[in-house]
Amino acid sequence: MNQPPDYGIIHNWDGAPHGLSEYPQSMEQFLDKTYAPMIDTQVGAHFWCIGEHTARYQSDILEPLSNREYHSAHNYNFDENIFGMVDRGEDPQAETITRGHELGKHVYASVRMNDNHFHGAQPKDLLTMSHHVPRNSDHVPGVTQMRRDHPEWLLGDRAASDWFALSWNMAVPEVRKHRLEHVTEVCSRWDWDGVELDWQRHGFHLDKEMGFRLRYTITDLQRSIREMTNRLSEERGKPFYVAARVSGTLEMCKRIGYDIPTWVDEGLVDILIPSASSGTDPLIDIAGFKDLTHGTDISVYGCIYGSVAGAEDGPEDAKTKRELTIRGIASRHWYEGADGIYVFNYPSDGKERRDTTTTMGSPETLRNQDKIYAATVRFRRETGQWRGAAINDRIYAEVPVPLVDTISKDGPSIPLTIADDFSVAPPKNLTLRLKLTDWVKGDVVEVTWDGEPLPEPTHTYADVQRSHGNDTSSAIWQSYDLEPGRVGIGEHTVKVVLHERNPKLLIDIILTNVELVVRY
Repeated sequence: MNQPPDYGIIHNWDGAPHGLSEYPQSMEQFLDKTYAPMIDTQVGAHFWCIGEHTARYQSDILEPLSNREYHSAHNYNFDENIFGMVDRGEDPQAETITRGHELGKHVYASVRMNDNHFHGAQPKDLLTMSHHVPRNSDHVPGVTQMRRDHPEWLLGDRAASDWFALSWNMAVPEVRKHRLEHVTEVCSRWDWDGVELDWQRHGFHLDKEMGFRLRYTITDLQRSIREMTNRLSEERGKPFYVAARVSGTLEMCKRIGYDIPTWVDEGLVDILIPSASSGTDPLIDIAGFKDLTHGTDISVYGCIYGSVAGAEDGPEDAKTKRELTIRGIASRHWYEGADGIYVFNYPSDGKERRDTTTTMGSPETLRNQDKIYAATVRFRRETGQWRGAAINDRIYAEVPVPLVDTISKDGPSIPLTIADDFSVAPPKNLTLRLKLTDWVKGDVVEVTWDGEPLPEPTHTYADVQRSHGNDTSSAIWQSYDLEPGRVGIGEHTVKVVLHERNPKLLIDIILTNVELVVRY
């Protein structure tokens, strides 16, 4: 094995640049849109999503992208721009690689191993779904003939969530053979620096009761792909790296069917990217993956999505809070031993998100940046759009949690891992703040920091509708100023205890956010 270079930040593009220009999009327009978010940033590698169900190129394996009737202008521009390039004899994959290399970046093919954007469709719906044609303007794709012909190859009611019923069942030999042929074609046709196997798009591959026991089937495909890339590496006389985006903890990897210890022992991967299936999971276990890979050449990158649960909820505007929260998450990943940061669904026109892509590529550039260290927010969609998507994510999140009266006057203990060394670079302000929903004046919630009680807090109403003349709301921020000397590098504990509750209220106070705000 050869250890991959230090990329700082890996940027995954989902193919969106095809749809960012009106038709006909020139190759130069496409390349400008593709690389705009990466120029003059800390991004060292570009992972380009090659497609999911149908081929955006002349494929011998996948059915071709063939629909030319559209339910939305977006779909029209996206697909027609691809058709236009193919019709003109252009090769966007080859050009993407060339431009990336000119910019000093490695370029990988990113293959979604089991993408499911079918909006909860079930096997019984296959015959009524359009062939290749999106059903509506929400970008619900049509279905390929292979899915129509072989519904028995799909998970169906064996899926952990019915939303993912049309996912391929990786226990079926024909499915693994087809995925291997697709990945082989993609890797062989262009001069990539490596391939990413995106197992988390989407992380539903096996019978929900059999993931751990059938893990050898996914390893079978991972091993077969590795054997193929080793042959390519020998033929081309240079490394061909294999990256894999997997679940955020080793425990959840086992549950889904990713046998990471075997992958490490057999050298089946060069870059591991622990990640949520949906949104950013701040709880990904970087330390656990680093311990497992110790003594190998395998790199571990912490994944950050464009969205973070709880990051839209704060006194700051949503954009500012998202950036502060992402910096805090990235700092913690570096502190726990990450070899870099990987961003997913992180679109930008080259101006947006630069505050993060120019700072979170190393612990040094993050060191004196404002940030928020936040308790992990658990969210689940039980119904509607993307129900069940986060079933395997953030399972040990700390908030939201109700505050209830206890006999021993106890309450939830919230860990916060701080990666900044304030003894070296003291901040201007350190503020611990908690958001309490359904709090009213007179309620008493005591907070301790590492077992030491904090002084009287300040209370500021959250989400006040000023346009209505309100000066109150159903939630408050309870805040404390902390001295830097009380906040060393490493893990701290915030304990929250309910002491008094207005007896007229028949509902609990809900602790929804615990955050340490760092301002330099």
